[in-house]
Amino acid sequence: MSKIGVFPASGGLGSSIVNHLLQLVPASELVLLARHPDKLADVSRAGATVRRVDYDEPETLYRAFEGIGVLMLISYASFEIEHRIEAHKKAIDAALQTHVKHIFYSSLAFGGDLQPTSTAHVMGAHLATEKYLADLDAPITYTAIREGLYSESYPIYTNWFDVNSPSSEITIPHPGTGPGVAWAKRDELGEATAKMIASYAKNPEGFPYLDRVVLLSGPREVSLAETVEVLGRVGGKDTKIREISVEEYAKLPHEGRHTYHGVDLSREWATAWDAIRKGETAVVSPVLGEILGREPEAFEVTVRRLKDRS
Repeated sequence: MSKIGVFPASGGLGSSIVNHLLQLVPASELVLLARHPDKLADVSRAGATVRRVDYDEPETLYRAFEGIGVLMLISYASFEIEHRIEAHKKAIDAALQTHVKHIFYSSLAFGGDLQPTSTAHVMGAHLATEKYLADLDAPITYTAIREGLYSESYPIYTNWFDVNSPSSEITIPHPGTGPGVAWAKRDELGEATAKMIASYAKNPEGFPYLDRVVLLSGPREVSLAETVEVLGRVGGKDTKIREISVEEYAKLPHEGRHTYHGVDLSREWATAWDAIRKGETAVVSPVLGEILGREPEAFEVTVRRLKDRS
């Protein structure tokens, strides 16, 4: 009997998907793949199969997906383009070689209403991977899930603002006005994704998202100005945006947060604000709420809970 695979299974989204899958299917039906399999010891003891696989060690992909019928492929953690595309392609090719029947791919919610283009550099590899999946001449189907921008990821869009140590000013190359972000709670994205996977596994022929890109977004659009107001309110400090140029932003000390394989991608990251300005992250889709069976959690609620847990 074919199983459900999740790769990588130990990151933030992966862990959430696995935790929710365990409520929907027996652990024995799961094959969990990760760079550090020791992080999956608990689910291994519960009956899941655990394998060591690493995007950056292509040789580990050989036969990695054996026995898997449905694969949840979570994108390589970076916002490079070429390196990331090649990592995804090698994983997809390995899945084809072991006769995986369906691939779910975690894309990102830039690109507006499922457009095939984006201003955001971070979206480049996702779009290329979506196209690679769509163009496969093989007996395999796919679903690319454009996961909404995580509410928990607000720091990367607000120059690393911290509600536990709030500042009065956020310097970014964006004025805060105009189209915003339909923020979505990561664990709710994980829950909905798990439900989609389990739904496909139970009834492939009746699955409504075969060979499609689908958008999971939060319940409403929140401008960056309102986002900052919320962060200031939760942090207990009046906080405002001060718009700066991309050049100024690139010169700020980012402590290596925008550096990948020795290359500083601060300017490339700044294109995310261009995409936000153009409305690429402002589209509100009902699909997340429909799959959850409830209204998705509001941005401020998520941020307050983050602060309470810290």
